[in-house]
Amino acid sequence: MENKTLNILIIEDDVAACKELRQYIEKIETLKLVGITGDSDQGIELVKSALPDVIILDIELNRGTGNGIMFLAKLNALNLSLRPYILITTNNSSNVTYESARNLGADFIMSKHKPDYSAQYVVEFIRMIQHAILSRRPSVTENISEEDSYEKNLPLYTRRVYRELDWVGISPKNIGYRYLADAILLIVKDSSANVYRELAEMYQKSDASVERAMQNAINRAWRHSDIEELLTHYTARIRSEKGVPTTLEFVYYYANKIKTDM
Repeated sequence: MENKTLNILIIEDDVAACKELRQYIEKIETLKLVGITGDSDQGIELVKSALPDVIILDIELNRGTGNGIMFLAKLNALNLSLRPYILITTNNSSNVTYESARNLGADFIMSKHKPDYSAQYVVEFIRMIQHAILSRRPSVTENISEEDSYEKNLPLYTRRVYRELDWVGISPKNIGYRYLADAILLIVKDSSANVYRELAEMYQKSDASVERAMQNAINRAWRHSDIEELLTHYTARIRSEKGVPTTLEFVYYYANKIKTDM
Protein backbone atom coordinates (compact mmCIF):
# COMPACT_ATOMS: atom_id res chain seq x y z
CA MET A 1 0.00 0.00 0.00
CA GLU A 2 1.33 3.42 -0.97
CA ASN A 3 2.21 5.66 1.96
CA LYS A 4 0.46 9.03 1.52
CA THR A 5 1.81 10.53 4.74
CA LEU A 6 4.16 13.49 4.45
CA ASN A 7 6.95 13.46 7.07
CA ILE A 8 7.91 16.91 8.39
CA LEU A 9 11.00 18.05 10.32
CA ILE A 10 11.07 21.44 12.07
CA ILE A 11 14.40 23.22 12.59
CA GLU A 12 13.43 26.28 14.60
CA ASP A 13 14.70 27.74 17.90
CA ASP A 14 11.52 29.60 18.88
CA VAL A 15 9.69 27.28 21.28
CA ALA A 16 6.33 29.01 20.86
CA ALA A 17 6.60 28.84 17.06
CA CYS A 18 7.43 25.12 17.24
CA LYS A 19 4.44 24.49 19.49
CA GLU A 20 2.07 26.26 17.08
CA LEU A 21 3.43 24.42 14.05
CA ARG A 22 3.13 21.10 15.88
CA GLN A 23 -0.50 21.78 16.82
CA TYR A 24 -1.52 22.48 13.22
CA ILE A 25 0.49 19.57 11.78
CA GLU A 26 -1.16 17.15 14.19
CA LYS A 27 -4.61 18.28 13.03
CA ILE A 28 -3.97 16.94 9.52
CA GLU A 29 -4.08 13.16 9.23
CA THR A 30 -1.74 12.96 6.23
CA LEU A 31 1.01 15.04 7.85
CA LYS A 32 3.40 13.57 10.40
CA LEU A 33 5.93 15.45 12.54
CA VAL A 34 9.13 13.38 12.78
CA GLY A 35 11.31 15.79 14.77
CA ILE A 36 11.90 19.26 16.20
CA THR A 37 15.27 20.87 16.93
CA GLY A 38 16.83 24.31 17.20
CA ASP A 39 20.29 22.94 16.41
CA SER A 40 21.54 22.76 12.83
CA ASP A 41 23.89 19.81 13.51
CA GLN A 42 21.14 17.83 15.20
CA GLY A 43 18.96 18.73 12.25
CA ILE A 44 21.38 16.90 9.96
CA GLU A 45 21.27 13.83 12.21
CA LEU A 46 17.47 13.92 12.15
CA VAL A 47 17.50 14.10 8.36
CA LYS A 48 19.60 10.92 8.28
CA SER A 49 17.47 9.05 10.82
CA ALA A 50 13.94 10.38 10.22
CA LEU A 51 14.05 10.80 6.41
CA PRO A 52 11.71 13.84 6.26
CA ASP A 53 9.89 14.81 3.07
CA VAL A 54 9.68 18.46 4.17
CA ILE A 55 11.90 20.61 6.39
CA ILE A 56 10.57 23.84 7.90
CA LEU A 57 13.80 25.76 8.45
CA ASP A 58 14.54 28.97 10.33
CA ILE A 59 17.63 30.78 9.04
CA GLU A 60 19.06 32.48 12.10
CA LEU A 61 18.53 30.01 14.99
CA ASN A 62 19.56 32.68 17.50
CA ARG A 63 18.65 30.52 20.51
CA GLY A 64 20.06 27.34 19.01
CA THR A 65 23.43 26.47 17.51
CA GLY A 66 24.53 26.95 13.93
CA ASN A 67 22.13 28.50 11.43
CA GLY A 68 19.97 27.63 8.46
CA ILE A 69 22.62 28.49 5.87
CA MET A 70 25.11 26.15 7.56
CA PHE A 71 22.43 23.46 7.68
CA LEU A 72 21.77 23.74 3.93
CA ALA A 73 25.47 23.46 3.16
CA LYS A 74 25.78 20.30 5.28
CA LEU A 75 22.59 18.89 3.77
CA ASN A 76 24.11 19.26 0.29
CA ALA A 77 27.18 17.35 1.47
CA LEU A 78 24.99 14.31 2.27
CA ASN A 79 24.33 13.80 -1.47
CA LEU A 80 20.86 12.44 -0.78
CA SER A 81 19.16 10.60 -3.64
CA LEU A 82 15.95 12.46 -2.78
CA ARG A 83 16.24 15.86 -1.10
CA PRO A 84 13.55 17.04 1.31
CA TYR A 85 11.50 20.04 0.25
CA ILE A 86 13.03 23.01 2.09
CA LEU A 87 10.56 25.64 3.31
CA ILE A 88 12.33 28.54 5.02
CA THR A 89 10.46 30.73 7.50
CA THR A 90 12.46 33.71 8.70
CA ASN A 91 12.56 37.18 10.22
CA ASN A 92 15.63 37.94 8.11
CA SER A 93 14.93 40.29 5.19
CA SER A 94 18.35 40.36 3.51
CA ASN A 95 18.21 39.73 -0.25
CA VAL A 96 21.80 38.45 -0.11
CA THR A 97 20.82 35.90 2.53
CA TYR A 98 17.76 34.86 0.50
CA GLU A 99 19.88 34.40 -2.62
CA SER A 100 22.42 32.34 -0.67
CA ALA A 101 19.66 30.11 0.72
CA ARG A 102 18.19 29.56 -2.74
CA ASN A 103 21.61 28.76 -4.20
CA LEU A 104 22.03 26.15 -1.46
CA GLY A 105 18.74 24.50 -2.33
CA ALA A 106 15.94 26.28 -0.46
CA ASP A 107 12.66 25.67 -2.32
CA PHE A 108 10.55 28.47 -0.85
CA ILE A 109 11.12 31.36 1.57
CA MET A 110 8.38 32.81 3.76
CA SER A 111 8.95 36.07 5.58
CA LYS A 112 7.58 36.13 9.11
CA HIS A 113 7.00 39.87 8.59
CA LYS A 114 4.19 39.23 6.10
CA PRO A 115 0.83 40.42 7.51
CA ASP A 116 -0.82 37.06 6.80
CA TYR A 117 2.05 34.90 8.13
CA SER A 118 1.11 32.33 10.77
CA ALA A 119 1.85 28.73 11.72
CA GLN A 120 -1.46 27.74 10.16
CA TYR A 121 -0.47 29.50 6.92
CA VAL A 122 2.79 27.49 6.82
CA VAL A 123 1.06 24.15 7.38
CA GLU A 124 -1.69 24.93 4.86
CA PHE A 125 0.95 25.80 2.27
CA ILE A 126 2.62 22.41 2.82
CA ARG A 127 -0.73 20.64 2.58
CA MET A 128 -1.48 22.34 -0.74
CA ILE A 129 1.77 21.13 -2.32
CA GLN A 130 1.70 17.73 -0.60
CA HIS A 131 0.70 15.79 -3.71
CA ALA A 132 3.55 17.24 -5.76
CA ILE A 133 6.10 16.39 -3.04
CA LEU A 134 4.80 12.84 -2.65
CA SER A 135 4.88 12.32 -6.42
CA ARG A 136 8.69 12.64 -6.30
CA ARG A 137 9.01 9.47 -4.23
CA PRO A 138 10.38 6.55 -6.24
CA SER A 139 7.69 4.06 -7.23
CA VAL A 140 7.77 0.61 -5.69
CA THR A 141 8.39 -2.27 -8.11
CA GLU A 142 5.64 -4.79 -7.53
CA ASN A 143 7.47 -7.76 -9.02
CA ILE A 144 10.58 -7.46 -6.87
CA SER A 145 11.20 -10.54 -4.72
CA GLU A 146 10.72 -10.33 -0.96
CA GLU A 147 14.41 -10.93 -0.28
CA ASP A 148 15.53 -8.32 -2.83
CA SER A 149 13.01 -5.87 -1.39
CA TYR A 150 14.41 -6.35 2.11
CA GLU A 151 18.01 -5.83 0.99
CA LYS A 152 17.04 -2.79 -1.05
CA ASN A 153 15.21 -1.20 1.87
CA LEU A 154 17.63 -2.28 4.63
CA PRO A 155 19.17 1.21 5.09
CA LEU A 156 15.65 2.68 5.48
CA TYR A 157 14.59 -0.08 7.85
CA THR A 158 17.73 0.36 9.94
CA ARG A 159 17.34 4.12 10.32
CA ARG A 160 13.67 3.67 11.18
CA VAL A 161 14.52 1.10 13.89
CA TYR A 162 17.12 3.39 15.45
CA ARG A 163 14.62 6.24 15.45
CA GLU A 164 11.93 4.16 17.15
CA LEU A 165 14.34 2.96 19.86
CA ASP A 166 15.52 6.51 20.48
CA TRP A 167 11.93 7.71 20.82
CA VAL A 168 11.17 5.31 23.67
CA GLY A 169 14.41 6.20 25.44
CA ILE A 170 16.55 3.13 24.75
CA SER A 171 20.11 4.45 24.65
CA PRO A 172 22.67 3.33 22.03
CA LYS A 173 25.08 3.03 24.99
CA ASN A 174 23.00 0.15 26.34
CA ILE A 175 24.20 -3.26 25.16
CA GLY A 176 20.61 -4.32 24.57
CA TYR A 177 20.11 -1.52 22.01
CA ARG A 178 22.14 -3.28 19.32
CA TYR A 179 20.50 -6.62 20.08
CA LEU A 180 17.00 -5.12 19.89
CA ALA A 181 17.74 -3.35 16.61
CA ASP A 182 19.08 -6.53 15.04
CA ALA A 183 16.18 -8.58 16.44
CA ILE A 184 13.61 -6.23 14.89
CA LEU A 185 15.40 -6.34 11.53
CA LEU A 186 15.51 -10.16 11.69
CA ILE A 187 11.74 -10.30 12.14
CA VAL A 188 11.18 -7.72 9.39
CA LYS A 189 13.09 -10.09 7.08
CA ASP A 190 11.63 -13.35 8.39
CA SER A 191 8.77 -13.38 10.90
CA SER A 192 9.55 -17.00 11.82
CA ALA A 193 13.21 -16.33 12.71
CA ASN A 194 14.52 -17.71 16.01
CA VAL A 195 15.61 -14.35 17.37
CA TYR A 196 17.56 -15.47 20.42
CA ARG A 197 19.41 -18.25 18.61
CA GLU A 198 20.39 -16.14 15.60
CA LEU A 199 21.58 -13.21 17.74
CA ALA A 200 23.48 -15.57 20.03
CA GLU A 201 25.33 -16.99 17.02
CA MET A 202 25.90 -13.53 15.56
CA TYR A 203 27.43 -12.14 18.76
CA GLN A 204 28.85 -15.42 20.12
CA LYS A 205 26.82 -15.14 23.30
CA SER A 206 24.37 -17.47 25.00
CA ASP A 207 20.67 -17.27 24.14
CA ALA A 208 19.91 -16.36 27.76
CA SER A 209 22.42 -13.48 27.91
CA VAL A 210 21.06 -11.97 24.69
CA GLU A 211 17.47 -12.19 25.92
CA ARG A 212 18.42 -10.73 29.31
CA ALA A 213 20.25 -7.76 27.76
CA MET A 214 17.28 -6.91 25.55
CA GLN A 215 14.75 -7.19 28.37
CA ASN A 216 16.96 -5.09 30.67
CA ALA A 217 17.10 -2.34 28.00
CA ILE A 218 13.30 -2.36 27.71
CA ASN A 219 12.83 -2.36 31.49
CA ARG A 220 15.18 0.59 31.90
CA ALA A 221 13.32 2.60 29.25
CA TRP A 222 9.99 1.96 30.96
CA ARG A 223 11.43 3.04 34.31
CA HIS A 224 13.13 6.22 33.17
CA SER A 225 11.40 7.50 30.02
CA ASP A 226 8.55 9.99 30.02
CA ILE A 227 5.31 8.01 30.21
CA GLU A 228 3.59 10.23 27.61
CA GLU A 229 6.40 9.59 25.13
CA LEU A 230 6.13 5.84 25.74
CA LEU A 231 2.37 5.83 25.25
CA THR A 232 2.73 7.92 22.10
CA HIS A 233 5.29 5.68 20.43
CA TYR A 234 4.46 2.24 21.84
CA THR A 235 0.74 1.69 21.40
CA ALA A 236 0.51 -2.11 21.67
CA ARG A 237 -1.28 -3.73 24.58
CA ILE A 238 1.14 -4.79 27.32
CA ARG A 239 0.10 -8.19 28.63
CA SER A 240 2.75 -8.54 31.31
CA GLU A 241 1.62 -7.88 34.89
CA LYS A 242 4.76 -5.79 35.33
CA GLY A 243 3.44 -3.19 32.88
CA VAL A 244 6.48 -3.62 30.63
CA PRO A 245 6.45 -5.38 27.23
CA THR A 246 8.31 -8.66 26.97
CA THR A 247 11.20 -8.80 24.55
CA LEU A 248 9.26 -10.70 21.89
CA GLU A 249 6.20 -8.44 22.26
CA PHE A 250 8.45 -5.42 21.79
CA VAL A 251 10.38 -6.85 18.83
CA TYR A 252 7.32 -8.11 16.93
CA TYR A 253 5.43 -4.86 17.57
CA TYR A 254 8.15 -2.76 15.93
CA ALA A 255 8.82 -5.23 13.11
CA ASN A 256 5.12 -5.21 12.19
CA LYS A 257 4.93 -1.43 12.57
CA ILE A 258 7.87 -0.90 10.24
CA LYS A 259 6.61 -3.36 7.60
CA THR A 260 3.18 -1.71 7.67
CA ASP A 261 4.45 1.88 7.48
CA MET A 262 7.21 1.52 4.91
